[in-house]
Amino acid sequence: MLDDLTRVEKALQNAVEADLALLQEIASHLINAGGKRVRPGFAIASAATPLIPAQPVSDNVVLGAAAVELVHIGSLYHDDVMDEGQIRRGVPSVNSLWDNHRAILAGDFLLARASEIAASLGTDVAGLLAATIAKLCDGQIRELEAEHNIDRTFEAYEKSIAGKTASLLAAACRIGGITGQLPADHIEAVTNFGEAYGFAFQIVDDILDLTATSEQLGKKAGNDILEGVYTLPVIVALTEANGAELHELLSDDLSDAGHQRALTIVRTSTGVTAAQAQARRWADKAAESLQTLPDSDATAALRAAADHLIQRAKADF
Repeated sequence: MLDDLTRVEKALQNAVEADLALLQEIASHLINAGGKRVRPGFAIASAATPLIPAQPVSDNVVLGAAAVELVHIGSLYHDDVMDEGQIRRGVPSVNSLWDNHRAILAGDFLLARASEIAASLGTDVAGLLAATIAKLCDGQIRELEAEHNIDRTFEAYEKSIAGKTASLLAAACRIGGITGQLPADHIEAVTNFGEAYGFAFQIVDDILDLTATSEQLGKKAGNDILEGVYTLPVIVALTEANGAELHELLSDDLSDAGHQRALTIVRTSTGVTAAQAQARRWADKAAESLQTLPDSDATAALRAAADHLIQRAKADF
């Protein structure tokens, strides 16, 4: 699988080649910064689940994995413009280095390259990737519309996650299944894994934003609250004993002291525990979706990813 990811890296570099040197430099900025490559890894592992013994995946699987990662990176360019982010993957963000206009255009370029690759892989992959990009936009719009909304519901929160996080992880697994020419029921199983994993992943990430330290996060702890993004722990905390005080704090421009008090209220509520339970539910569902798959190295790798997420969800943050 490591060799397959090396092939993905080459495909990513090939995808951002451009006649204009500046465009290529901007488009390759976050590719060169590295990253965990979770989505292409899931695409490759999904395609490889029936391969016993393990063997390299096909070139089409590698291209599909690269297309998914290009969509992810392109969305990060746009996210940093919206959030005015300054650091991404340990390096200055594209918008901070070149400005918002160039960041948006480079993000569009990455999405276009992803679409071009998807088209070369057939109508099923092209249609799926296009639909996934639409879901990403839907999820992000839902989150933007919910900013500073004290009355945000759990249902609204999950709908946002479905679009902005779960959809791309599900697509990564499904594209791996399609390009790996897996049976239909096998493709559905890995798709269900990716979607459930995506829900668990985002909820755990939201918990960590509220419970980990700034040093652990590499950014200010509780940043979601500062941006008016009220995630599951906050939604639950607002219904409890100190909910009225939290409501008042979130209704005003937060001072440093107010921000710390809001974090304390959320951390001492049952919100974190409730979110942990929800993350475990989704992580368990991800693991369960793998039960019908062959007992291969790739299936074991996907199961390990789900198990790791469960451990993160169980951790005493």
